[in-house]
Amino acid sequence: MHWFLLSLVGYVCLALVFILDKLILTKSVEKPVVYTFYSTIFLAVVLCALPFGGELLHTPFDWGVATLSGLGFGFGLWAMFLALHYGETSHISPFIGAMVTVSTFVLSALWLGESLTDVQKIGVVILVFASLLLSFEKSKQHSGFHVGFLWAILAGVCFGISHVAAKYIYDLYPFLTGFIWTRATIALVGVITLFVPSVWKSLFGKKTAVSKKVSVESQKTFGHRHAFAIVLSNKVLGVLGVVLIQAAISSGSVTLVNALSGMQYVLMFVLVFISSKISPQVFKEYFTKREIIVQTIAILLVCLGSVCFVL
Repeated sequence: MHWFLLSLVGYVCLALVFILDKLILTKSVEKPVVYTFYSTIFLAVVLCALPFGGELLHTPFDWGVATLSGLGFGFGLWAMFLALHYGETSHISPFIGAMVTVSTFVLSALWLGESLTDVQKIGVVILVFASLLLSFEKSKQHSGFHVGFLWAILAGVCFGISHVAAKYIYDLYPFLTGFIWTRATIALVGVITLFVPSVWKSLFGKKTAVSKKVSVESQKTFGHRHAFAIVLSNKVLGVLGVVLIQAAISSGSVTLVNALSGMQYVLMFVLVFISSKISPQVFKEYFTKREIIVQTIAILLVCLGSVCFVL
C-alpha cells in the first residue's frame, strides 16, 4: 500500500503540471522544443545529490540502461509538448497515459518478467479503456483523431521505456543512486535541443514580432509576477510528482503504478472543466454534452479500475 499512496499523491501533482504545461505552451512559450529545453536541461542539477549517498553504477550495461531511461523521459516530454500544442490537455494527457500503461505492461513483462494477478490485469484493462474514453476529443479545431494523438503515441512509448528502464536500475541499486542517474541523464535531451535553431535563438537571438506578441499577451493575462509564479509552481510540482512516482516504481510494480495514472486524468478533467466555466480568460477548453457524459463514465471506470489494485 506504500507505493499506492505515493502514486496517488504523485499523480495529483502531475495533474496540475499537465494543466500548467498547456497554459504555458498557450500563453508564454512559442515552440514546444524551446519548452523542452527548459524542462530538461536543468535536471543536471540532480547530480548535486551524489555526495549525499549516491554512487556510481557498476557496469557499462547499467550506464546504458540509466541513459536510456533519461533519454526516453526527455524525448517523451518533447513529444508530449508537441501533442499538447495540437490538442486539448484533458484529451491528449489521458491518451498518453493509456499508451504509457500499455507499453509499460508489455515491456515490463518481456524485460523484467513482471506478472499480475487476474484481478489486477482486469484493472489495467479497465484503466486503459477509461483513459481512451477520456481522450475522446470534440472541439472547435478537431473532431476525433488528429496529429496530436500521433505525437501522444510516441510520448507514451518513450515514457514506458523510461519507466521500465528505471525500474531495472532501482532493482539493482539504492533509490537515490537510481534516481540520480535516471533523472540527470534527462538533461542530455536539453543538450540535443540546442542543435535546433529556435532554441538557440530563444537563448541568444533577438525576439521576433511573433514572440513579442506572445510575450505581450502573456503579460496581459498574468503579469510578470503571475507568469513567474506559474512557471515556478509548475516546476516544483513536476519535481515532487516525479520523485513520488519514481519512489512508487522502486517499491512496487511499474505496471500498476503507471496504470493508476487514470486518477490523474480524473482530477485534470474536473479542474479543466471548472476553470473553463468560472475563469475562461485564463484557461478554457471546449465541452459538449456528449463529451461530458462520456468522460463521466470514464471517471467511474477509473475508480473501478483503481479498486482492482487493492483487492
